[in-house]
Amino acid sequence: MATTWEYATIPLLIHNTKAILDQWGADGWELVQVVPGPDSANLVAYLKRPSGE
Repeated sequence: MATTWEYATIPLLIHNTKAILDQWGADGWELVQVVPGPDSANLVAYLKRPSGE
């Protein structure tokens, strides 16, 4: 059976990136991609984890 995923999109504050990603990682989320935010001042992270279904 194929793995099903759930996804999250979160803002990353430049001065607190590691702490934010560490917290989401501790909750089982895997970082997929980081892209510039709409205002280019911050970043947006896309994460995934197995949905548990």
